[in-house]
Amino acid sequence: MEAENAKILIVDDDDRNLLALSETVKTLAEVVCVSSGKDALRELLQHEFAVILLDVFMPEMDGYETAAIIRERARTSQVPIIFLSAVNKETSHLMRGYEMGAVDYVFKPVDPVVLKTKVGVFVDLYKARQEVKRKAELESSLREAHLREQLDRIEVEQRLEDSERRQASVLAALPMAIYEAAVEGDTLDRRFVGGHLDYFLGEKSADLIDGKRRFDEWIHPDDLESFAANDSADDAVTIEYRFVGPDGRKRHLLDQRTRLQTSGSAQQWAGTILDVTDRRELEERLVHAGKLDALGQLTGGVAHDFNNLLASVLGGISILDRRLELGPTEKRVIDQMRYAAEQGTELVKRLTAFSRRQELKPIAIAPRELCEAVAGLVDHTLPDRISTEWHCADTDLNIFADRGQLELALMNLIINARDAMPEGGVIAISMEEPTSAEPENDTLILRVKDSGVGMTERVLKKVTEPFFTTKESGKGTGLGLSMVAGFVDQSSGKLDIESAPGKGTTISISLPATTSSGDNAHSSRATELSWFEGRRLAVVDDDEGVRIVLSEQLRDIGAMVEEFSSGADILEAFDHEKAKFDVVISDFAMPEMNGLETLSRISSVDAEVGKVLMTGNAADCDLTDTADIPLVRKPIDLKALALACSKGPAMVPSPR
Repeated sequence: MEAENAKILIVDDDDRNLLALSETVKTLAEVVCVSSGKDALRELLQHEFAVILLDVFMPEMDGYETAAIIRERARTSQVPIIFLSAVNKETSHLMRGYEMGAVDYVFKPVDPVVLKTKVGVFVDLYKARQEVKRKAELESSLREAHLREQLDRIEVEQRLEDSERRQASVLAALPMAIYEAAVEGDTLDRRFVGGHLDYFLGEKSADLIDGKRRFDEWIHPDDLESFAANDSADDAVTIEYRFVGPDGRKRHLLDQRTRLQTSGSAQQWAGTILDVTDRRELEERLVHAGKLDALGQLTGGVAHDFNNLLASVLGGISILDRRLELGPTEKRVIDQMRYAAEQGTELVKRLTAFSRRQELKPIAIAPRELCEAVAGLVDHTLPDRISTEWHCADTDLNIFADRGQLELALMNLIINARDAMPEGGVIAISMEEPTSAEPENDTLILRVKDSGVGMTERVLKKVTEPFFTTKESGKGTGLGLSMVAGFVDQSSGKLDIESAPGKGTTISISLPATTSSGDNAHSSRATELSWFEGRRLAVVDDDEGVRIVLSEQLRDIGAMVEEFSSGADILEAFDHEKAKFDVVISDFAMPEMNGLETLSRISSVDAEVGKVLMTGNAADCDLTDTADIPLVRKPIDLKALALACSKGPAMVPSPR
């Protein structure tokens, strides 16, 4: 930016004086002439001046008054003023002029040489100041240009330093270290030059920078070869390795380096090391979740088919037991068959539990009631060398969860604790509210702690996976903890496991709680098998075995049953004989027309008929009481079926 041309302001009420003075100094700078103090002040608002030649005696506003106003304004306070006077050469007048801000006095008649010399000095000073200002503005402009073009040689040093400081701050906040590397033989020698090295090494980072320690001292032994190798011909190399810091924490590091273009033959690299532990753990969790989801879908389908088979087996056993006169040997065989089928049913329940597809019916459960119930079930099954300690805190909160599944989960944890203490020990079971360091707001924590052998870190990572077990072959299904984890997750809770070899295991389950006491009473409706006597029932199922066995079971207890293999078959029957049945019991998963659609279409024909859905698929748990239609799980429990049938319109004193 060019400096503004120097200007001289001449203030005099005599035009002749203005002309004479202007001619004297016009070669020094541009001259602006005004004839009054007011005009002078107006010009000073619009322009800058190198010097002001101000006549002392003028009408309306004299030179002294004009000078005083000029000095009061911040914009003009530093402009040099030379007073012009034809009279009053006394010292008192001179001192007054200097007090008003004058830098010099010139007496009329003016000596042109003297005046030009004095004015020239102030013009030169003004030009020098303008040049300094111009250079400063030019430097500022260059600094802004350097920021925009960082590769430009004319970048402003101060702005560049600011940019470097910002970059350094960002890098220091990231879990990243920056290095330069040179090739020594077949290996790379890294020299760290920036980033957040303290993040990896803490106080030991100073030793690394000083050369007292080497970064590879903390690399996992199995990964040292890939860390130091320089066998890639690529210009960009990416590797991952494990790192165990001085604090003992294990991390996964991503090492990315780029070959630098150098004039010599020696290879030079620049690279970064980034902590990607969270990413790796997230990837592992996603893979694990994907496996569980796939396994869950598989087990859901298997459970459906398996439940149909079990329904036929258990139902058939019940019919044989009811209809045949069995001797002691035959009865023992039948009982063993029933036990094996019931164990199969429990196995299916565990499969659906870990896959988060079981049907849960949460209620309010008093902590002390839960502890007493489970203690009565497990204490007598534990060997003498193992004892239990129960602690149930006094609280107004109740657990909000499925009672049966919660009791089963707690029993599983106690059994696992028992198996972890082959030499004996104490199992501590507690139920308490969270402490200040734990999650708050309507939560209760169930803890099971043993003094057993504990688990390694590798086992701890896999312990909730389905079918994973550390027990001997044939002594465990590997579904216990996976079932607990599935139940807790489906109940909107949290499972936490702490363990170390030789230090035992503590398993904590955080579950939702409520101040409500709930209504845990069993339904007052009739649930006895006698409810079926004289009832006219329709059983709809595409599985012939399930259909035949269930129908025969119902006939044995007094019901009149007709069988249908599809929704279309029973709808056809309704078209011909309206209101023929008290209750229609239909399987959900059927080809062409599922059970829900079948029962809905029946309702349009006969709104009074009772309707019950059956399913053997855990994935159908969302169908619970859909459209006010009760849902019964396979294998069918006849009392549960009686309760479901009694909920509908067919709940009448006697068969219609």
